[in-house]
Amino acid sequence: MTVPPQWHTRGVESASYSHLPQSGFTARWAGRTGNLDTFEELTVSFENEAWTVDGRVTVPSTSYGDVQYVMRFSATWHLQQMLLFRDMDEPDLWLANDGRGKWGEVNGSERRDLGGCEDIDVRCSPFTRTMAIRRLGSNIGASVDVHSVVVDPETLDITRARLNYTRLGSRLWSIHRDDDLPVHEFSVDEYGLPLDIDGHFTRMA
Repeated sequence: MTVPPQWHTRGVESASYSHLPQSGFTARWAGRTGNLDTFEELTVSFENEAWTVDGRVTVPSTSYGDVQYVMRFSATWHLQQMLLFRDMDEPDLWLANDGRGKWGEVNGSERRDLGGCEDIDVRCSPFTRTMAIRRLGSNIGASVDVHSVVVDPETLDITRARLNYTRLGSRLWSIHRDDDLPVHEFSVDEYGLPLDIDGHFTRMA
């Protein structure tokens, strides 16, 4: 698999959480999506002044098979692009952000309906909360609205949602959404990656 050319943005990320090891980092979660059990192994690496996140989600007993997503971020955790695969050589989905709130697809067409969104929320993964947590650097008690692209890996439907991130403690957050997913409260590790999200994901490593 070849990831298309990247945009690169210089910067220094928020000091609210520990710097992720540039040599690489791995996390694992067991999850529950609808009535399906899932397992995700995630790797994070840093090269050419940007972060690459590779998430591989095992979803047994589905028509679309396992899911792999690859995301590219600037050094300050601003999302640049995402590819999503479902047991195929070519990506099922490719979205890119020009850094000014405009989104496009691999064929060059602009997605005006996603204008102004900052993040991507892949419904089968807890990681996608991390990008805002690391980027915002919120003080305890602060709430911030983040407009996100929401991807359903089963149908490949793309919608948008407003997620309100509230920092309840040093490592405790809640997210209120304006779509069909419920409010949830969860703790994160020293890097800002979610631990257990009750009823949805359990951190394994």
